[in-house]
Amino acid sequence: MSHRRRSAPAALTEFARYLRTETVGGVVLLVAAAIALVLANTPLSSVYTAVRDAELGPHFLHLDLTVGDWAKDGLLAIFFFVAGLELKRELTLGELSQFKAAILPVVAALGGMVVPAAVALAVAWGDPRAGDVWPVPVATDIAFALGVLALVGSGMPSSARVFLLSLAVVDDLGAILLIAILFTSGFNLIAAAVAVALLGLYAYLQHRRVTSAWIYVPLAVAVWVAVHSSGVHATVAGVALALLTRVKKDPYEREAPALRLEHRLQPWSAGLAVPVFAFFAAGVPLDGEAIGQLTSDKVVLAVFAGLVVGKLVGITGAALLAVRLKLAVLPPDLGKRDLVAVAMLGGVGFTVSLLIAELALDPADAELAKAAVLIASAVAALLAAALLTGRGRARRRNAEGTARPASAD
Repeated sequence: MSHRRRSAPAALTEFARYLRTETVGGVVLLVAAAIALVLANTPLSSVYTAVRDAELGPHFLHLDLTVGDWAKDGLLAIFFFVAGLELKRELTLGELSQFKAAILPVVAALGGMVVPAAVALAVAWGDPRAGDVWPVPVATDIAFALGVLALVGSGMPSSARVFLLSLAVVDDLGAILLIAILFTSGFNLIAAAVAVALLGLYAYLQHRRVTSAWIYVPLAVAVWVAVHSSGVHATVAGVALALLTRVKKDPYEREAPALRLEHRLQPWSAGLAVPVFAFFAAGVPLDGEAIGQLTSDKVVLAVFAGLVVGKLVGITGAALLAVRLKLAVLPPDLGKRDLVAVAMLGGVGFTVSLLIAELALDPADAELAKAAVLIASAVAALLAAALLTGRGRARRRNAEGTARPASAD
């Protein structure tokens, strides 16, 4: 009996450790999206839709949301909290703590937002929906992109992962700002003031070295409710809390609060929050008419071109321009061809692109845009996998050539 009691927590710990690996997180995300697509295109579609649209939550707090909305507004806040923690840690203590190293992914992310938006707008020009579709391809999916890199990028330097992570987080933070600006409806000044006050309390408690989860969990929930009630998209709460979390440990601490929270919440983000959102967002019905529209509808073509072409051109062009102007420096072990391979992963829009598609377009057009996001993300991932595999082989050949002793001649 005692052995059984000990083995269960050990198994849970091992499972959590497994979920922290990017490869597993990416696979779980893909499986959830695949199951949603199957359910949405079989006789079980009515059950899938009924579950997604079922309302839960207290009405008096305006939280009587559908299950799909809970996944979109609630669970994704956990995802952005974890991503924000890792970004702040890298900016404060990691490879991005130097200005010229930190500015490179920031500039690349800006290029990776502006160019895809411009490409999407140009492709959809003349269509009345052009003004709504351009924000869809601005985001990069952190979990999916890092999963592909972990799976096929074993020959790439560690700086490639740091660059991609920073790029994707800045990219998604920019997307969240767009969401806050473009899709805030009925702004409630009182609720926003309450949210700011609660965030100030959170920062004060961090400064006073308070560590009790009994205080922080209700406070974080209250921040989320206040942000949601303000009309700003609720995922902003996760980002704000992350950026206020302390990342430097005191001498008496084994690890800083940011690292401790990231370690505890990352399995929940990778194993629950992102897959559940993907499950309820990726269930796009693909009947004959919809498949026909995928090759001709301007919304679809705009999203596809923005993600597959715009991301690659925007990220690579902005990064190389910043290096050329000496505003930033490439990591010593990351070449220009490596940069191109990593930039292709920026076209994996998925999570946040699906979210923006739901917010920006009416339901019928949103379904088309989400189908385009899924297809474009798959194409970008396959192209990136080919480029990363090629770069890995080239780097191994170069390493072997350098290590090989000179011939007797």
